[in-house]
Formats: sequence, structure tokens, C-alpha cells
Amino acid sequence: MKEATTIFGIRAVIEAIESGESIDKIFIQKGLSGELFSELKRTLSKGNYNISYVPQEKLYKLSKGNHQGVVAKISPITFKGLEETVEPILAKKEVPFFLLLDQINDVRNFGAIIRTAECCGVDAIIIPEKGAAPINADTVKTSAGAVFNIPICKVNHIKDAVFYLQSSGIQTVAATEKTDNLIYNINFKKPTAIIMGNEAKGVSPSILKTIDHKAKLPMHGEIASLNVSVACGAFLYEVVRQRI
Repeated sequence: MKEATTIFGIRAVIEAIESGESIDKIFIQKGLSGELFSELKRTLSKGNYNISYVPQEKLYKLSKGNHQGVVAKISPITFKGLEETVEPILAKKEVPFFLLLDQINDVRNFGAIIRTAECCGVDAIIIPEKGAAPINADTVKTSAGAVFNIPICKVNHIKDAVFYLQSSGIQTVAATEKTDNLIYNINFKKPTAIIMGNEAKGVSPSILKTIDHKAKLPMHGEIASLNVSVACGAFLYEVVRQRI
């Protein structure tokens, strides 16, 4: 098990990227310039990284040394590619089960979802390169270590993953309140991918236009929505219930 690591300094970040480390997020000081920074930009242009441009004060909070305007978080896990993960699963399972998370940004929600997904037999979790919660010590703890037992794929855009899964014969089902269709009306005995949305905004409208089914949980109380990790658990366990 690899520890979540914070590294700082332009050269250190460049070397981490070039050595193939799984970079979770990069924080860059606003207005940074110089020859070494130009080298970093060239290195970053070769991939798709989750970058935030922040004030210098933020970097001092993140690092304990001379950060040179750049701090990076290295993930404790190695993220997988979509096709390299999905293809073997499709080859060996008749009814695969995937979970797509559209910009879940709270690390504890993320960890709780990973834990439930592992318990429910989800074959892989798919998250976007940008806008997703990092995998840090809180994520690992909340997941009860499940983060090390389930493949997690990063993609440029969740919509691309939806199209890819659909072309592979996987039905896509989005959890959303913007429908009258209850989750219990969906046939989950088919190969399925569940899509859960951001804590505040839900599943992105552009994704809702592309998926096969929209579904919601029945709500009988005064509060109109559930915590996303709780709602995700209800969705995943309905799949388990139908497949038993």
C-alpha cells in the first residue's frame, strides 16, 4: 500500500510526472512564470491533469518547504485506463456492473461510495480527470481500505465513458430527481452502469441527454434529497437485489 504523498517544487513535480506517478491534483501559484515553469507547462501539455491555480497562501498551507509555486498530490493508488479495465471484464462476465461518478467532490462521500461499491460487487468505478474528489488519507479511511480492492478509472469526460459503455452493450442508468421513473422499474439483470452526480448539481444535463434510463428513489419526507453516498447505496443494492 502506497501512502498519499504531497510533493512540492517545480522540478520534483516534473520528475514525478515523467516517472509515471498517479498525480491526483496539481496546485499552481497564480501568475507564475520563468524558464522552469515553462518546462513544467510543456510537461503538463502531454497529459490531462487536474490543475488549480491558487494564491501563494494556499501553497504555504499545503507544503512545508520551498514550493516554488507548485504543489502536487500523488494518489495512494494507480488509476487505470478505461478500455484496459473494461475489456477484460466484458470478456469474462455476462452481466458486468460499473459505477460512474460525475464530479463527486467530497472525499468522505467518495470513500463511502467506494466502500459500498466494493461490497456490492461493482467491477470498476469511473471518475473524470477533473472535478473529482482526490484519493487521500480521508478517502482511504472512509472506504475502509476498499479503494485498494476495486479498479478506479480516470477519463477525460464522463460522457465519453457513457458512449463507450453503451457501444459495448452496457445500459446506462442515471440517478436523478428529474424523472418520474422509479429505480424499481429498471431491469438491472442486464449489463449495467449506474451514474451518480455531484452533491449539489446532480448528474450533468449533457450526460442526462445521452444515458439510456433516468431513475429516482421514492421520497416521502419533507427533505427532497438524500446524501449522494446514501442514494448511491440504495441504487447499488437494488442491482444486487434483482441479481440474487
